[in-house]
Amino acid sequence: MTEPAITPELIRKHNLAPDEYEKIKAILGREPNYTELGIFSVMWSEHCSYKNSRPLLKGFPTKSPRILVGAGEENAGIIDIGDGLAIAFKIESHNHPSAVEPFQGAATGVGGIIRDIFTMGARPVCALNSLRFGPITEQGRGARGEGRVEQQRDKGSLLTLAATQVATNRRLFSGVVSGIAHYGNCFGIPTIAGEVYFDESYEGNPLVNAFCLGVLRHDQIVRGRASGVGNPVFYVGPATGRDGLAGAAFASQDLTKESADQQRGAVQVGDPFMEKLVCEACLELLATGAVAGIQDMGAAGLTCSTCETAARAGTGIEIDLAKVPQRAANMTPYEIMLSESQERMLIIVHKGREEEVKRIFDKWDLPWAEIGRVTDTGKMVVRNNGSLAAEIPAKKLADEAPIYQREAREPEYLKNVRSFTLDAIPDTQNPAGDLKALLSWPTIASKNWVYRQYDHTVRDGTVIRPGSDAAVIRIKEDSFPNSENGSRNTSEKLLALTVDCNATYVYLDPYEGGKIAVAEAARNLACSGAIPLGTTDNLNFGNPFNPEIFWQLRESVRGIAEACRAFNAPVTGGNVSLYNQNPNGPIDPTPTVAMVGLIEKPEHIMTQWFKEEGDAIILLGELCDTGDPLLGLGGSAYLKQIHGLKTGTPPRCYLEREKDLNLALRALIHSGVIKSAHDCSEGGLAVAIAESCISQQVARETPALIGAEIDLTSEPEVSEPASEETAGEVKPDTTITPPDPLGRDTRHPALPPRLDALLFGESQARIVISVSAINAVKVLAQAKILGIPAARIGTVGGSALKIKADSTTVECSINELHDLWWNSIVRAMA
Repeated sequence: MTEPAITPELIRKHNLAPDEYEKIKAILGREPNYTELGIFSVMWSEHCSYKNSRPLLKGFPTKSPRILVGAGEENAGIIDIGDGLAIAFKIESHNHPSAVEPFQGAATGVGGIIRDIFTMGARPVCALNSLRFGPITEQGRGARGEGRVEQQRDKGSLLTLAATQVATNRRLFSGVVSGIAHYGNCFGIPTIAGEVYFDESYEGNPLVNAFCLGVLRHDQIVRGRASGVGNPVFYVGPATGRDGLAGAAFASQDLTKESADQQRGAVQVGDPFMEKLVCEACLELLATGAVAGIQDMGAAGLTCSTCETAARAGTGIEIDLAKVPQRAANMTPYEIMLSESQERMLIIVHKGREEEVKRIFDKWDLPWAEIGRVTDTGKMVVRNNGSLAAEIPAKKLADEAPIYQREAREPEYLKNVRSFTLDAIPDTQNPAGDLKALLSWPTIASKNWVYRQYDHTVRDGTVIRPGSDAAVIRIKEDSFPNSENGSRNTSEKLLALTVDCNATYVYLDPYEGGKIAVAEAARNLACSGAIPLGTTDNLNFGNPFNPEIFWQLRESVRGIAEACRAFNAPVTGGNVSLYNQNPNGPIDPTPTVAMVGLIEKPEHIMTQWFKEEGDAIILLGELCDTGDPLLGLGGSAYLKQIHGLKTGTPPRCYLEREKDLNLALRALIHSGVIKSAHDCSEGGLAVAIAESCISQQVARETPALIGAEIDLTSEPEVSEPASEETAGEVKPDTTITPPDPLGRDTRHPALPPRLDALLFGESQARIVISVSAINAVKVLAQAKILGIPAARIGTVGGSALKIKADSTTVECSINELHDLWWNSIVRAMA
């Protein structure tokens, strides 16, 4: 087949800038051929090279005594969890493919992240996901936010458009969840936690971020390196087809209707049963010691796996495409190298041990082929039936893509955001109705419609399943891969996992929003009884050529980096997904943060729901940050859902307060007096208390509902934050809560001047706990010693939620609240 001539138009179609093409010619010392042009286009795409974001990523903290494999070194980071054991985890996106083909796009996103984990030598043991879609109810549409553009249409056209868009959002939502469930359930990995948000900014460009965690022993870590000159290179897995062609390049351009129609072939097709076989075969082979290096064929397929393994090892690699299994006739070198067909692995084997490889893969009935060898040339050489198809310096291709310092400019819309006040917003006149509206909003409502489709108990390691602040999994002896020396693990570990990001906060203040994403993840782990170990992030943003979007990215990274340092939760790796646009503009900036923590003892595991009637309800942290002019209502769920506004500066995040709160909560949990803990986030205090009443699940997911009586009017029992001297004696590694900026008496929680702020404000660093009534005074005293504001605000019990605030009493039936919260998404998707 005759290859097309290299023209400026062809170069442009490969998303290569003229200066990048000149750099390619300088590297090669000649004009590239068509195959080489395609190879450079995928390897120098944003998806593979991070050419627009790499300078920013250097600001992340990536070191700690626990880090065994750091960010950027391999396919996933690895962290020590003690006793010679370790975990590998990572999060990645599959946004564009899921917008085009939601089922396969999401399914292969799960498959890809699973391969990243067992490529490190770890056995995958659990999965999480973070999902974003447009509204799935027409009532959820309307809050466009500052700076959003809505085309002018007549009322009838708008109603028709809204109905059509909602139907599309539901289709994408259903397809993505089905794809995730299909792949994870068939592979046999529990999906134990996640988050789902609904917002107009994601219409036409949903976000699908998939996370996987695996476990291994320190001596089982393997590297993705083409080590050992002369070692044979094996291809393992199903034959290569034309599915997934140039998927990495597709993910590195704006998503439009035209590009989606043209790039349906860039969406891969997954086979989870094949992946399970590949995983088990690879782990068995790794236990023999016959493997010198291993890499999955993910983004950029055979291209990426060959050049990256050679670049990491400082060697070269030569392959013959005629030996690559192919399931389509007459495939060209361009197609074979750029195909992203799934479930394929590249394995570098120690010379002389080829028969072990063949025996194991024959046993698992897996296709394999010896396709090349490691060389000392430093080049990736691709032949096809002996003829030269490509010859490129491996390190130049893999590691030396052009790096850009993009222009950054603060968005104009932030002027209106910062000037917003509550003066024109009437205080709530129907707090009970507002609470019901918030609990039934799909972003806050129970996600049981989602997670009931996932198998979250397979392998019998799940301790806390979806539905609490964080999931908890037990790492058992049989969780680890078999060892070459037959060593066994004698201790079990308990891990807590969460994934978080309030993109509205990030949109309204990228720096504070980035900090809050990390702080909420750390709070969720603390509420489960865990101490953070490490973080992985997925930076979902629009087109980086837009200076305002690049500013959002830069400021978000700054906030995330600062918060990760504060919580000693280094970034172990992650993903950058740019060019997330729809016809109305970019998505809200969404830097998703997944965090993993360690729980020392089973008795320290905590859940969010109230346990027994008569228990005391205590708020840790200030009732409201009255130093915030918007009283926690800026960017709040209340402002958006009740008033149709996405504006106002979000709550401030004081990292030292957050850190102190988490330390205090863990100390109280370890003392054995706490029965439940739930952080205040979207919807504020009223929603957090309601969720604590209605979120417990027992056998067969039957709800175990319990009411509460809350009094926010009378002077409650409070703890007085300790003096600096006392706190220094008791807890020298923390700081005292800073003096109140308004000079108020910090011995008692200050009531905000507005009822809506009291109930629905989203001030940070607050956790609702429950304890036996007999222990309430003891807990308040301990909080005082630990320097944490605390107040007893109510009692568990009854069949209603009653909140007395000022001269108003909010009273709602627990059964009604549960029905609205539990069935909201179910009804929308019926």
